[in-house]
Amino acid sequence: MKNRHIAQGGFTLIELIVVLTIIAILAIVAVPRLIETQRDARIAKAQAVQGVLRSASALAHGRCLLDLSSTAASQTLINCKSNPPAVDMEGTMVAIQHRYPAASADGIDAAAQITGMGDGLIVSNAGSAIPTRIYDIAGGTAPECRVTYQEATFNGGVYTAPVFSLVTTGC
Repeated sequence: MKNRHIAQGGFTLIELIVVLTIIAILAIVAVPRLIETQRDARIAKAQAVQGVLRSASALAHGRCLLDLSSTAASQTLINCKSNPPAVDMEGTMVAIQHRYPAASADGIDAAAQITGMGDGLIVSNAGSAIPTRIYDIAGGTAPECRVTYQEATFNGGVYTAPVFSLVTTGC
């Protein structure tokens, strides 16, 4: 009988080391890009929240001005002429302060249809002289990844629109 060598399939140790090295290099390159993508997503979310707040505030303000200027009977018993004022936005009553949504859950949150954690936001109030609603983006570093809504003011017979601010340095 002749001595025959049977060829066995598989990888050599060197081939395995080369493959693992390539995978490690790809992981080193891909992980920072993935982290950067998450940051970009949080920034985009903060910008979207700010846009939604601006739009909701403008719509509620417009509805309030219509209520105030109308001599016809309102479709709802409670409107911007009521005390306390509120406007009907698609069946949701929105609390109004100085002709704009109040900085509260039944104000700007209701107008913008924001649900807090359901939208990936941590919502709170600031304890300043002017009521402020704070929207921290979940996953970001508070207070460096947030949108704020500072309630409209009335001073000396002049209404001042709400102030919106956006901070994304910690997203």
